[in-house]
Amino acid sequence: MDRLHGKVALITGGESGIGLATARLFVAEGARVHLAGIAEDRLKAAAAELGPAAADWSRTDVTQEPQVAAAMRQAADRFGGLDVIFSNAGISGEIAPITAYPTDVFRRVMDVHVLGAFLVLKHGLPYLRDGGSVIITSSVVGLTSAAGISAYATAKHAQVGLMRTAAKEMAARGIRVNTIHPGPTDTDFQRDIEVRATGAPPDEAARLFETQIPLSRHASPEEVAASVLYLASADSSFVTGASLPVDGGMQI
Repeated sequence: MDRLHGKVALITGGESGIGLATARLFVAEGARVHLAGIAEDRLKAAAAELGPAAADWSRTDVTQEPQVAAAMRQAADRFGGLDVIFSNAGISGEIAPITAYPTDVFRRVMDVHVLGAFLVLKHGLPYLRDGGSVIITSSVVGLTSAAGISAYATAKHAQVGLMRTAAKEMAARGIRVNTIHPGPTDTDFQRDIEVRATGAPPDEAARLFETQIPLSRHASPEEVAASVLYLASADSSFVTGASLPVDGGMQI
């Protein structure tokens, strides 16, 4: 349990769901983590759970460049640099046809996912040590799509283009850049999407979504976190510019 021994990771969206599950796994594997997010109470609780020697936090809206720059600087000052960046912050947006999709919501979804990931890379890469790793959370709909999710699917596809560009630019420093593409995962974020998409109660909505998954179940946050660990560690030392589905076969 030391695949990240002595490493330092910054995780956006680190206060809950996949981000928090990843933080827990990273610390168990020997890393120290900086949690960046917008839910201050959850950030404090998560950092306290992980322990003051292993975790720090900052309230960080990834669409606000000064806040992103400050989070990177705080993490590097506290822990002496960065080895892993996990760009994981996200929102779901509305579910509506393109002709009725609210323009302000479309813009906000793009800002959080695309501008946010860009700012995390722009201000994080200068602190990232050679040989480091960047992982961006896209989605199964960054490989496919569905009706009604134009903003979310467009943003998640755009993150792949950003990842591929960064992978080319960072290769000379041995820095690997990849995306993960989770399918439905057992989180509050996903449950909200399912209820709004189906109009059904949470349990029924989950079952409806599971009919679309070849493995017939949701992922746990810990299963997705294990994929992030793979891309963060030396286990994936020759993997860059890749899109890793973690979706129970939905992209097939």
